[in-house]
Amino acid sequence: MDNLLHKSLFYFIKLPIHAIWKLVSTVTDKRTQEKVARLQKIPDGDNETMIPVLSSKKASELPVDEVASILQANLQNGLKNCEVCHRRAFHGWNEFDISEDEPLWKKYISQFKNPLIMLLLASAVISVLMHQFDDAVSITVAIVIVVTVAFVQEYRSEKSLEELSKLVPPECHCVREGRVEHTLARDLVPGDTVCLSVGDRVPADLRLFETGYKRSPPFLPSPCILFSPPVDLSIDESSPPPETAPCSKSTTPPPAATNGDLTSRSNIAFMGTLVTPPKAKGIVIPPRENSEFGEVFKMMQAEEAPKTPLQKSMDLLGKQLSLYSFGIIGVIMLVGWLQGKHILDMFTIGVSLAVAAIPEGLPIVVTVTLALGVMRMVKKRAIVKKLPIVETLGCCNVICSDKTGTLTKNEMTVTHIFTSDGQHAEVTGVGYNRFGEVMVDGEVIHGYNNPSISKIVEAGCVCNDALIRNNTLMGKPTEGALIALAMKMGLDGLQEDYIRKAEYPFSSEQKWMAVKCVHRTQQDKPEVCFMKGAYEQVIRYCTSYNCKGQTLPLVQQQREQYQQEKTSMGSAGLRVLALASGPELGQLTFLGLVGIIDPPRTGVKEAVTTLITSGVAIKMITGDSQETAVAIASRLGLYSKNSQAISGEEIDDLDIQQLSQITPKVVVFYRASPRHKLKIIKSLQNNGAVVAMTGDGVNDAVALKAADIGVAMGQTGTDVCKEAADMILVDDDFQTIMSAIEEGKGIYNNIKNFVRFQLSTSIAALTLISLATLMNFPNPLNAMQILWINIIMDGPPAQSLGVEPVDKDVIRKPPRNLKDSILTKNLIVKILVSSVIIVCGTLFVFWRELRDNVITPRDTTMTFTCFVFFDMFNALSSRSQTKSVFEIGLCSNKMFCYAVLGSIMGQLLVIYFPPLQKVFQTESLSVLDLLFLLGLTSSVCIVTEIIKKFERSKEKIQKRGSSSSSTSSFLDV
Repeated sequence: MDNLLHKSLFYFIKLPIHAIWKLVSTVTDKRTQEKVARLQKIPDGDNETMIPVLSSKKASELPVDEVASILQANLQNGLKNCEVCHRRAFHGWNEFDISEDEPLWKKYISQFKNPLIMLLLASAVISVLMHQFDDAVSITVAIVIVVTVAFVQEYRSEKSLEELSKLVPPECHCVREGRVEHTLARDLVPGDTVCLSVGDRVPADLRLFETGYKRSPPFLPSPCILFSPPVDLSIDESSPPPETAPCSKSTTPPPAATNGDLTSRSNIAFMGTLVTPPKAKGIVIPPRENSEFGEVFKMMQAEEAPKTPLQKSMDLLGKQLSLYSFGIIGVIMLVGWLQGKHILDMFTIGVSLAVAAIPEGLPIVVTVTLALGVMRMVKKRAIVKKLPIVETLGCCNVICSDKTGTLTKNEMTVTHIFTSDGQHAEVTGVGYNRFGEVMVDGEVIHGYNNPSISKIVEAGCVCNDALIRNNTLMGKPTEGALIALAMKMGLDGLQEDYIRKAEYPFSSEQKWMAVKCVHRTQQDKPEVCFMKGAYEQVIRYCTSYNCKGQTLPLVQQQREQYQQEKTSMGSAGLRVLALASGPELGQLTFLGLVGIIDPPRTGVKEAVTTLITSGVAIKMITGDSQETAVAIASRLGLYSKNSQAISGEEIDDLDIQQLSQITPKVVVFYRASPRHKLKIIKSLQNNGAVVAMTGDGVNDAVALKAADIGVAMGQTGTDVCKEAADMILVDDDFQTIMSAIEEGKGIYNNIKNFVRFQLSTSIAALTLISLATLMNFPNPLNAMQILWINIIMDGPPAQSLGVEPVDKDVIRKPPRNLKDSILTKNLIVKILVSSVIIVCGTLFVFWRELRDNVITPRDTTMTFTCFVFFDMFNALSSRSQTKSVFEIGLCSNKMFCYAVLGSIMGQLLVIYFPPLQKVFQTESLSVLDLLFLLGLTSSVCIVTEIIKKFERSKEKIQKRGSSSSSTSSFLDV
């Protein structure tokens, strides 16, 4: 019967809406009409002459000339305007086809699909038919509040596809008919030549054919000129690819041995990425949906966000309550019919009781509790966009986190220095500031009091393009680390002491940077070369090494020593840079090595330990090497001897099922890109995990949407990433995720507390009235008294349970099993125990007062007050499922105290205020009567506290027997 009612209401609402919406969509789908019109304008036969769609992967593998030939492009003069119009007629505009937004009314009505809301709607309709207008009004108000709050919250968050289009720049520079034109990015067509400058966002996927300028530095001796590459274009690919540092771009096709992923396409500039120095030119390959950006767009459209555990639990609870409610109607009708009563009268009684039993306050409490949780999360630097996600965090048993900026500070810092004469120096302090010291054997080094170290610092500072202003880095992170090192030694002014005469910028092929300078105060002296870069490259240009101020020939023994030091530092997870100086690049003096690391965030290790102890598995995903990734994971307490690490290439070789078998044991995913994240999520979800995934790039958007909880970075994340996510970390701090999980667990506990209180009270009231009806007893409560009890059940005392402060120990509890509904066996037992005590106690008072077999106002007043006091003590014991009310604090929830006090004051007014006595048919009670009722009704709280005490003792015994029982992790799912 409940299924029939659900379907009837559902189709009653859905079918007319669907028909109207289909009509509106057909009329307003302008983009489809425009596309048809474009195709109709193209003459027959021209379709065959249209240029083919060339993917970025294919374009990256071909030489520039061949790409230009396929696209029929003129690299120097660009396309003719007539050709542009012809191509646009076929390919359309360079923009995303975002479907029209649903009307607000349709979004609002979609909120009514919740089973519990449908049940309440049915109850309101039945109440109207039975002329119970007060119930109908209260239920309708509850529905409107819940639906409106949910609608407003979700409406604010559904902006993912709109934000994606915003990343496409509105304007760009394009070469057409031999002139550089300033045009809209949406006007671009395949084959257009685009000019890129510093600060531009790439308007489409481009095959680069010119990057910067070519220059062979005059100071490079001929024996050392291995090649004279162009100065690479540098692009910030934090959207979409995985790198946090700018990526170098060139014009040559990548080696055939590469795996063809986005990071290997070094001659492609991807749509939406940011250009850093120098300039470049490229050919537009596929526009809009056919670009890599467009692939993300289509995947986001296809990927549906999974239902949250709370939504599933509430759906199940709604169905259960529907079943129980209609079951009550059937039982009462059957019993009444067997007793010879009129079937219509029994149906009226059954429906009335069923409507009264439905907790219309439950959706309000859930919504308000989640909304308050969202507000508390804002104070903890986390923005939660959808209400149910707050509780979902409490079910999370796997967190897949990026390393850079989330687990670490994203502030490269020099931690170790090795000089060419064998000295080791430790560097303290983190970040781009002067706080820290350089120490050799416990002695603080400052200025030039250690020439070997000061020479290294000088080379790193002068051969550098970064600046630090007000502790803010402007430049590359690695160079910022060297400037910060100079600041700690008081040598940060060295950059201004030298005049740069020539430079050879860093490129991906050579892996080093060099400058030729002259001292500002000694311009008559010879120029000096400074070089920094990968050890294997720098050492090739060195013929000597520095030894305590002396220049000695570089022999094989020294080379082997330096190689060992470099390997040792790399094994410790450090990024190693070599530095050298000298009169010419082919005659450099080796100065030493510096070890750089992105240090872990403060407090992350403690948060990781707490989460792992509570049964939450942490997976680290990074684009770094295995050595660096494992070193950081070990420092954070993530990686141990028994842990596993796999690379992105290994992930590519496995299907979802194979990956599902190994992901529970894998802690580190290294050399991984955003495209691997979706595969990792699916494999974990196949094992029943509730996965939280962090991300900051455009390509992360699909994975964030597929995850149970998508977490975007507030500082480094792109707009698309933030809009696709469920939660945004304002400070990019991993500890905030732990706080969110704690909040989620606390919110779920509060919802359970409310369910326990309301269902136990509802069952007690239902049982009391049903027994009186079925056994032909006089009704112990009149209509107004039942209404007052119903107000208390759904009113302030009940609502205040939803704002109970989060228990500090809740974070140490394991995530709840997704298969468990809100009504667990343990909770059902507590509900039934409380209900039985309330019913027995109330019937006892009623029997005690009804000794003369005549119902008087005193009889109903005593029974009525007894039930209300039982309600108050039941609410008190429902504040926690495990802890004593004295342990959590009687006054820790001030709203609860005010609510109970207000309810008691209201009850006293009903008893002692004459006008209300007439309405509720009550009379005054003596102090002894009140004391008797308080003593009796406190029994429900006392019995519940005894049960809690027994459960706590049992849990302690289990912990002693098995230490792992309290830390069941994702591996046990």
